Amino acid sequence: MKRTIALVMAALLMVGMLAGCGVGGNDKNENGQTVISVGNWPTKEGKDLTNMESRKTRFEETNPDVVVEPDPWKFDRRTFYAKAAGGQLPTVYMAGYTEMPEIIATDLSADLTKVLKKRGYEGMLNEKILEIVSKDGEIRALPKNAYLLGLAFNADLLAQAGYLAEDGTPHQPKDWFELAEMAAVIKEKTGKAGLVLPTAGNNGGWIFTSIAWSFGVDFMEKDADGKWKATFNTPEAVAAMEWYRDLKWKYDVLPSNTMVDGADWDKTMGVGNAAITISAGGDIARRVMKYGLEPEKVGIMAIPSGPKRHVTMLGGEVQALKPEATEEQIDAGIRWLEMENSFNLTEEYKKTVEETVETQLSNNQHVGIQGISIWSNDAPSVAWYNQYLEEHTNGNLNHVKLYNEFVKNPTCEIQPEEPVACQELYKILDSIIQEVFTNENADIPALLEKGNNDFQTNYLNNL
Repeated sequence: MKRTIALVMAALLMVGMLAGCGVGGNDKNENGQTVISVGNWPTKEGKDLTNMESRKTRFEETNPDVVVEPDPWKFDRRTFYAKAAGGQLPTVYMAGYTEMPEIIATDLSADLTKVLKKRGYEGMLNEKILEIVSKDGEIRALPKNAYLLGLAFNADLLAQAGYLAEDGTPHQPKDWFELAEMAAVIKEKTGKAGLVLPTAGNNGGWIFTSIAWSFGVDFMEKDADGKWKATFNTPEAVAAMEWYRDLKWKYDVLPSNTMVDGADWDKTMGVGNAAITISAGGDIARRVMKYGLEPEKVGIMAIPSGPKRHVTMLGGEVQALKPEATEEQIDAGIRWLEMENSFNLTEEYKKTVEETVETQLSNNQHVGIQGISIWSNDAPSVAWYNQYLEEHTNGNLNHVKLYNEFVKNPTCEIQPEEPVACQELYKILDSIIQEVFTNENADIPALLEKGNNDFQTNYLNNL
């Protein structure tokens, strides 16, 4: 963290110095066209690259004042600040919601407000998501997508255990304790793990935070001096971690391997060795197809309630523009982004959606899981998009209807990820979960007290 802080400060200093020297000034070519570079450009031959090249051709034909330059760079904290310091960020780059507080605080994204207002965006963004990409009235990025955590499942295993209706609608557990009981029945009747939860690679802490919120946990708070304080050494956090302990030692519903990173998590579901997991919306459809889980077996439903709150996590990715971007580049960059995500139902947007769905179908990914919209319900593109997914689904819509209804009209609180040092928090929680899953007699209050102190000392004190 100290190294990161130093890099941030160095980046800010360098950006200021380089901006004064004209870095980022190659915004026009010899023909007077505005030049924008676009990050996350595919490099492997295949549908994704073909679609991006097609999108570039169509965009430049309809926007002859703009030239798009591909850039393969993807967001990586290890390289982000160095690239920012050298003025080498792509004009348009992608990042996760969790990165936005730091990106905004270090002024490493352009203010899009003026151009967005000119292009009619007022009132069109989902207000909950707008809070994540804005500060002091400035919109510093556009959301690319959004998810709410839900319960993903293997329909075959639920059916074998009696938790799937004849039409394919799953039984929705009302709370975490009913889920644990369901998982126990599934394991008894199928011999497979009733539930799989990640424990490594920061994935464990990520999922745990959302569950802990429902037990009444607040992981941090800002004091009167504006300093962050760790606050998860509480009875509520102990209760949440005890529920985790019971999954292993009371209900015995987890896989035998308790060190579950992202790849293990996907594979366990993909090969049919677990019935239920917690998933970020349509992630389950994309992640497990390479292991052979067929689309008609994929399902997802709403998140259960906890003893104190019914809450789920809101997350996703954003598209930002580099801080040196000129107003012409910002305008061009937003026009580019509108081909993929538009509140207006344009032909360009429809074509991009059609290409994306075609690629998903060709890759045997499930099509039909709807995410929480980044747009307000008044946006013309929302209803068309959801209808298009339903018309082109390759699965059973009843397997996903409880989740689709849930994201359209959430029946619980929606909460973004923790405001600062998320990944560092997740890493600490990973280690606690691993200890609880491997040691039946783990001292949970002591583990949380130490984790709380470590988070405060090593991370929050350095913010």
